[in-house]
Amino acid sequence: MDITPWMVWFLGCLGRAIEHAQGILETVPAKARFWESLGEFRLNERQRLVLNRLLEGFEGKLTTSKWAKLAKCSHDTALRDIAALVRGGILVRSSEGGRSTSYGLAKSAESSRGET
Repeated sequence: MDITPWMVWFLGCLGRAIEHAQGILETVPAKARFWESLGEFRLNERQRLVLNRLLEGFEGKLTTSKWAKLAKCSHDTALRDIAALVRGGILVRSSEGGRSTSYGLAKSAESSRGET
């Protein structure tokens, strides 16, 4: 009985699993640098939750409405959370205004993730 096709399949799966694990492990030091860079900045649990989502590669634009859904809070609470992070230099506001306003990590936060 020839097990070559099975070995090819198995080694392919193993290779993909190793590559995925390496990708995850590369984010750990970057996240640690990000949290260390905040120093004494006080964050509430909602802010920690959403910032973690951003660090993990949040898809799309982060708006106040999305923040409220992610953090399970009111729109006003989301706006206060975001405003505090903008004042602290952790988040930056997009150039669009009104209902299109979105937020992203400040460049200093992105550089701690290994991005430019």
